Amino acid sequence: MTTPVIQLQGVTRVYASGENRVHALRGIELEVNAGEMVAIMGASGSGKSTLMHILGCLDKPTGGRYLLHGQDVTGLTPDQLAYIRNRQIGFVFQSFNLIGNLTAWENVALPLIYAGVPRREMQARAIAALQQVGLEGREHHRPNQLSGGQQQRVAIARALVNDPAIILADEPTGALDTRTSVEVMAIFQELHREKGLTVVIVTHEPDIAAYCRRLVRVRDGQIVADEDIQQPRQAEQELAAQPAGEEKA
Repeated sequence: MTTPVIQLQGVTRVYASGENRVHALRGIELEVNAGEMVAIMGASGSGKSTLMHILGCLDKPTGGRYLLHGQDVTGLTPDQLAYIRNRQIGFVFQSFNLIGNLTAWENVALPLIYAGVPRREMQARAIAALQQVGLEGREHHRPNQLSGGQQQRVAIARALVNDPAIILADEPTGALDTRTSVEVMAIFQELHREKGLTVVIVTHEPDIAAYCRRLVRVRDGQIVADEDIQQPRQAEQELAAQPAGEEKA
């Protein structure tokens, strides 16, 4: 039997603020298998962002265990967690998190710098990642020369450049208009379909969650529903049926 790539076992997260204790996560049990495309959905304050930070090794549980590829990462040191983040997980954020004075390829290459990849190989891999997300010819543009959708494509390319097994996307369409959001979801669906990547998308938007094959609902720090989506929306088909520049109603 295949070991899930993600296993959360009784995970809790408690934040202390003075004498107050905020229970952000309350005994989360979750498994994600290799190659799944999962949406984690919840309202603001539901705990979904805290859950994403733990999945991405950006935060540690207060209690319980987190196994990543079968390895218990709960007690690892900050340096060990940083290594895992750089090699096994690709991150995509709502705000893009690009560096303004770097070109597109230089932004994409940042994880390779930390990995010690030689410059010539680093540039070649960064440009290949940009081509994979449809940004051929934009390699030397800076963020202020790119649209919001193009900036998010740069961010996705940066997430891909180290060939991670898992992509974690936190509200990846939150700053984008309707059509550009569909274009971004088309990229995620292609990565899931063609490369077999495990994709986990945190969102508060049901329309975005509908592109995934599984929906996990979080409320008050607990998983309240976990269900398969029988007929996910197909972003490429929607784009083909919708002329450029025209938004869906």
